[in-house]
Amino acid sequence: MSVVVQNVTRFFGEQKALDNVSFTVSSGEIVGFLGPNGAGKTTMMRIITGFLPASSGKVLINGVDISDNNRELRKIIGYLPENNPLYPEMYVKEYLDFVASLYKMGKKKRTVINDIINITGLTPEKNKKIGELSKGYRQRVGLAQALIHNPKILILDEATSGLDPNQITEIRALIKEAGKAKTVILSTHIMQEVEAVCSRVIIIDKGIIVADKPIEKIYSLISRPVQIINVEFDKNPDGNELSKIGGVIVVKNTGSNIWQIEASPDTDIRPEIFSFAVSRNLTILSLSKREYNLEEIFRQLTK
Repeated sequence: MSVVVQNVTRFFGEQKALDNVSFTVSSGEIVGFLGPNGAGKTTMMRIITGFLPASSGKVLINGVDISDNNRELRKIIGYLPENNPLYPEMYVKEYLDFVASLYKMGKKKRTVINDIINITGLTPEKNKKIGELSKGYRQRVGLAQALIHNPKILILDEATSGLDPNQITEIRALIKEAGKAKTVILSTHIMQEVEAVCSRVIIIDKGIIVADKPIEKIYSLISRPVQIINVEFDKNPDGNELSKIGGVIVVKNTGSNIWQIEASPDTDIRPEIFSFAVSRNLTILSLSKREYNLEEIFRQLTK
């Protein structure tokens, strides 16, 4: 089930929230949709789900314009909004029964509700009022309502907000499993989540797409002007001698016997650092090479 976004622009008054945005997501893809606050992520998700019209452009769900066939298409979309609106006075099972009734599940409703409670880890809290739940469990209820009708398209806006590390791991596994058969668009501020779950990354800034790459190719978008080595010795070396290692650009003492070395990216200088230590009777207590990660790429593309 494909989602095709074609030249979507959205204004709020005179403010342009989205500027000619286009991308396609296919079945079996889990796409991380990233951007700083105010970049247009939530606006784009609301347009995809049919909750908000575009000022211009269109969104096609399997070739059908969401604005032309909104009610039918929304039946195959599961949506977890960022603010996760729930009814705090309702019990968990009561709320999920209400949601299931909206999709007219008939006799299979009870089985579906029990299954989704188990899948989302709500069993211990299923007989509580939603207003009595922790933020993490309320987030699970929101995820349960998004999944209850087995949608072909899953739109998740900050799906793991408020969850503890164990819950995050469980929900990530659930999203990855869902992504095998569904089209998944995941908005999050947690870069490790994107690296762990997503097969592709789209980055939006000020309403414009600034990157759209498979996760393994996203790192090619920025250059690596230097390699950065952090090394701790058992005693301090002579900084001037350290700077004479081939390829070294600058050395900096950042703590007791701890040095940060910036060098040309052309050659790995770690063997040279080991040789330097041996020749001067120094012991290396720790050595690490800094790698660019998605967070650094995000900062460079949206700064």
